[in-house]
Amino acid sequence: MFFQQIFEEKLAQYAYLIGCQATGEAIVVDPMRDINRYIEIAEKNNMKIIAATETHIHADYLSGLREFAENGVKVLVSDEGNADWKYEWVIGSDYEHELLKDGDDFSIGNIKFTVKHTPGHTPEHLSFLVADGAATEEPMGILSGDFIFVGDVGRPDLLETAAGQKGAMQESAKVMYESIQKFKEMPEYWQVWPGHGAGSACGKALGAIPESTVGYEQRFNNSILAAINEEEFVDYILDGQPEPPLYFARMKRDNRKGPKVLGEIPQPERMSIEQMIGKVRISGGVILDTRDRHEFMDGHIQGSLLSPLNKAFNTVAGSYIREEEQIYLIVDMEKVQEAVLDLIRIGLDNIAGFVTPNQLKEFAEKGGELFTTETIDFKKTKEYLDEGEAHLLDVRKQSEFEEGHIPGAQNIAHTRLLDRLDEVPKDKPVMVSCRSGRRSAVASALLEREDFVVKYVDDTIEEWLKNTEY
Repeated sequence: MFFQQIFEEKLAQYAYLIGCQATGEAIVVDPMRDINRYIEIAEKNNMKIIAATETHIHADYLSGLREFAENGVKVLVSDEGNADWKYEWVIGSDYEHELLKDGDDFSIGNIKFTVKHTPGHTPEHLSFLVADGAATEEPMGILSGDFIFVGDVGRPDLLETAAGQKGAMQESAKVMYESIQKFKEMPEYWQVWPGHGAGSACGKALGAIPESTVGYEQRFNNSILAAINEEEFVDYILDGQPEPPLYFARMKRDNRKGPKVLGEIPQPERMSIEQMIGKVRISGGVILDTRDRHEFMDGHIQGSLLSPLNKAFNTVAGSYIREEEQIYLIVDMEKVQEAVLDLIRIGLDNIAGFVTPNQLKEFAEKGGELFTTETIDFKKTKEYLDEGEAHLLDVRKQSEFEEGHIPGAQNIAHTRLLDRLDEVPKDKPVMVSCRSGRRSAVASALLEREDFVVKYVDDTIEEWLKNTEY
């Protein structure tokens, strides 16, 4: 059996390519939208992908299933869950497909897959038991998707907090509790291959280890250990879940109805600073600056957004850019492709052009106008608060805020800010803070773009809360 786990760092996502070496056939599980990466791995190992499947309708990235279907590959999708969580783009389509129910099985060459309905994270969620049929019919492990992670389980609140189904999280948590009881009955020696690792927003305490075993998780996974009874588990699993990025609702919608067919990866054109500014002024759009936050604060194009090209890039861009907006990047030449892939993976396809940081530097040296953001520390923040001269916005997670904050501060998580701008007062400057200055930097840029007067707090809050009395 051929087995390869494929990791995408920024979204902390695992896809799987599994194949039968005897027949040269393979299946990809939970693929992202840029499917060539999986095809290349298969070809390198003398395999051909004949099928693609996924564990559930994803919230954090666009699925690659439709891209595979467009290329004539059979897609296998869940037919579990209620009518609101069916694959609308598959059912009744001309794509070669199969609808899966609990207990179904299918084979890729000698590899046998058995379908298990494991709802809770989502109503339609499936897991797949994998058996190497050339050796035995007994499963060796479970592709658990967003059901069981290393050290955690999939969060059951997203139907409410991301997709807007009011009152859904309590019932979803109860369903997850029942699914965990079934997991407890599985053989301890089975391997667990999860859909995400540490850094994903699909859970609150995911481990960085790429795989585990059923027995290990039964013994040491705190979320599973909390499933002593339904009430204790529901309280535990819903407590402290981070606010989901704003784009999650859009991913749920698009993956259910059908992602737009991507085809070729966008190739944005390089342009001059003047061309970029002119296009934004005439036709609208957004400038997305990927430089370091300190460089940005020292000088940037008025109205541009900030999202350094790090692990938070997808989260920030997806939460601050509307899907219809034209995007103009400020990015190093060698990182253009990386930024484009990150954006198309969350459905931001309208990437119209780019300039480099060196061009921006040259533009400023020739007299081009750049704007700066006032940067302050918490000492200055206190002075402004005491004098009533500014409003303090804390953009940490609610759970962080509740553990300790500066009195009088307003809390809106940076991933939800675009949707709650009308709650931020405009009658005085807004001081924007977080734990270390990273999240407050991107939030400051968003607020400036929306015509707020901003003072960026570049300071660490823990020492200030510990050593300062209010």
